[in-house]
Amino acid sequence: MAASGFTYYNLGFGDWDERNDAIDDIVISNNQDADIVLATVAVSVIDFCDHYPDVFIYAEGSTTSRTRRYQMGINKFRDEIESLFEIFGLIENERFVPFEPGKNYKAFVVKRKPSIFTWKKREV
Repeated sequence: MAASGFTYYNLGFGDWDERNDAIDDIVISNNQDADIVLATVAVSVIDFCDHYPDVFIYAEGSTTSRTRRYQMGINKFRDEIESLFEIFGLIENERFVPFEPGKNYKAFVVKRKPSIFTWKKREV
């Protein structure tokens, strides 16, 4: 999607619902794998941004508690995330501000930082 000259993608995930042939982002699985799921999502975001480095990735939980869970994950791995991404949080007046620990946000946006390495194809 494009808004205000920026391209962004909405990060969504959940459990596959075979009955409805769709992803269910409201279901509560209770299979104790939340950290594994979030780590898998993080790797997917890194890989996606390796291919599309100029886009923003938007993430918001399907519930307030899930958004809070995402924020806890960002706080826990903030140093690692900030080594690769700029992180922004959505505040009450519907604008994004640089992420700060200890503040509550309604949603999050990340953007890949420019790489310090420039790879050029060598001609032989």
